Amino acid sequence: MKAAAHIKTPAQYLASLPEPRRSELTVLHKAICRAAPALKPHIAYGGLGYGRYHYRYASGWEGDAPVVGLASQKQHIGLYTCMCDAEGYLPAKYTTRLGRVSLGKSCIRFRKLEHLNLKVAMEVVKRAAKIAKAMKYSYDGKCDLK
Repeated sequence: MKAAAHIKTPAQYLASLPEPRRSELTVLHKAICRAAPALKPHIAYGGLGYGRYHYRYASGWEGDAPVVGLASQKQHIGLYTCMCDAEGYLPAKYTTRLGRVSLGKSCIRFRKLEHLNLKVAMEVVKRAAKIAKAMKYSYDGKCDLK
């Protein structure tokens, strides 16, 4: 569910969700804040964002994106991170341990919180925060560790 224009804070976003999504995302929000306290929560792309990083592509296109994202979508909950290391995007490295989820390149999707292995998901969040602190995005869109 994309946040309405009047929603400006994470608390407002969470309060706007119907149950049981409100409770599930509140649990995830608190877990993310504990796992990566340096990543400040904010509204990003109609959901919750945690921390920010700057990216720039070879084409010259650049912008800012959250290090970690969380959103209630129509059919699922999405936990997002575009962080990668030398082995690739983080979610793919945890595929077999995340639980009953489906993965995109940078997205972990699940229908209910009970389908997600929360402990492993918070390992992903911690690793994303660590990478974001130590990395820069190169002009070709690939991430390089410092």
